[in-house]
Amino acid sequence: MTDALRPMTKQRLYEQVLERLRQYVTDGGLRAGDRLPPERDLAQRLGVSRASVKQAIVVLEVQGLVEARHGGGTYLVRDSLDVEPVEEMVERRRRLPDVLEAREALETKLAELAAERRTDDDLAAMRSALAVMAGEIERGGHGAEGDRLFHAAVTAAAHSSLLAEFMRSIAHQIAESRTESLRQPGRPGRSLAQHQAILDAVDARQPRQAATAMRRHVRTVAKVRLLDWDPEEERQP
Repeated sequence: MTDALRPMTKQRLYEQVLERLRQYVTDGGLRAGDRLPPERDLAQRLGVSRASVKQAIVVLEVQGLVEARHGGGTYLVRDSLDVEPVEEMVERRRRLPDVLEAREALETKLAELAAERRTDDDLAAMRSALAVMAGEIERGGHGAEGDRLFHAAVTAAAHSSLLAEFMRSIAHQIAESRTESLRQPGRPGRSLAQHQAILDAVDARQPRQAATAMRRHVRTVAKVRLLDWDPEEERQP
């Protein structure tokens, strides 16, 4: 049944604020590191409530486009505010808990099996992935490719074709959760350290410790700002 005649909705006020902020950054030629005007000033100039401005800033934070420093203002992380459509964020927020739940169940077991079955080549692949991730972080990146390679190496080291197939079936959703996690402030370095702990346990053939380290890591991945965001705040009356 078509949903073309679903009820009409009014644009959220903070979505209009987002568009104005995007245009402000473009017109002003602002770059990464530049500071946005204070929320109070933005609210006055845009003729909206401060709550609407705050919600817009939260959306930008969730997407990793700005950094709000406590007591120090809001700063651009990138050279533009190419904001993801809010409805896409809402859908990603809806499915993320299920993805994270599946990751914990699958990857904890994969780490345990990897500690039992890994070969020297498997260990070499895991070490190589961590080197890639460390290099990305040193260059100012999030380490996403190294992260992907590391988890792929753990999966391969488990030597379980069926579990590997399950992982491939949710690869797109895992990539989304990876991006969401690694753009949290301070997260890339923390994830790299947790990967090293997993590798150490796999190398030492300690299945229980490997599973525990992976579970701790995936639960860290689950701590993202997106899940705390309420997309229904500040609807335009």
